[in-house]
Amino acid sequence: MLVDAATLYFRAFHALPTSLTDPQGRPNNAVRGFLDGLRVLRDAHRPDRIVACWDEDWRPQWRVDLLPTYKAHRVADGEEGGDETPDQLAPQVPVIAEVLQALGIPVVGAPAMEADDVVAALALAAQEPVDIVSGDRDLVQLVSDAAQRRLLYLGTGVGKHTVFDEAAVEAAYGVRPERYADLAVLRGDPSDGLPGAAGIGAKTAARYLAAFGDLEGVLAAAETVAPPLTAAKAAVLREAADDLRSALRVVRLQPGAVTVPEVPRDEAALQRLGDRHGITTALRRWDA
Repeated sequence: MLVDAATLYFRAFHALPTSLTDPQGRPNNAVRGFLDGLRVLRDAHRPDRIVACWDEDWRPQWRVDLLPTYKAHRVADGEEGGDETPDQLAPQVPVIAEVLQALGIPVVGAPAMEADDVVAALALAAQEPVDIVSGDRDLVQLVSDAAQRRLLYLGTGVGKHTVFDEAAVEAAYGVRPERYADLAVLRGDPSDGLPGAAGIGAKTAARYLAAFGDLEGVLAAAETVAPPLTAAKAAVLREAADDLRSALRVVRLQPGAVTVPEVPRDEAALQRLGDRHGITTALRRWDA
């Protein structure tokens, strides 16, 4: 089980009140919620191993250089993974990492790599079935029946997560997993600052991809106004072509070199962390 950690701790923070505190009176809602959410996923799917994938760089400069709008609004708005992490969440993030390590769950990140890229590196290298936990739809790209890779999508929360295999991806989006990035680029995604092509939504994008294969096929068809493209939509695509190509390079996952260390469970550290951060009950539930 490869866990996009930021997805889980942001959701935990916003799902539970900050009135939940440690013995020093500091909020520990994200720590508690993270542990309980991960336990629910673990108990539902029974992985042999869990790895927490970390954002060492939530907005890598190389992606910004390709597409300056990439996640730009998050810098100011403090959305998931952004620079402006809520003040009451920020101190809890290193605590979550420390607790995971004490539980024997490695925390893995890499320079200039988002957690998505870390997940991709580990998923593609795995020799066993993989469940990916995230609320980021870009990870749909990794779903593969042949490789036994699934996405446990947290769009509606941990308890109601959606299990995406290839059939579920096609039913939801009208494309195969390997074409999801092309779809996302064509329709745009305001949450990631992807401009898309004006007037082309998800269903239209899926129809064009079914007809022409991939983004380059769609852009080639726009040059000749091949059906089902209309002259108006073809003109939009021709005007947006350079931005769409840049956006596709941004959206595609970039797996780099990632090493997963062996992390033994540390009972003494768990006792200390439980007492210090007021999470003894959550840790007991983990072991129940």
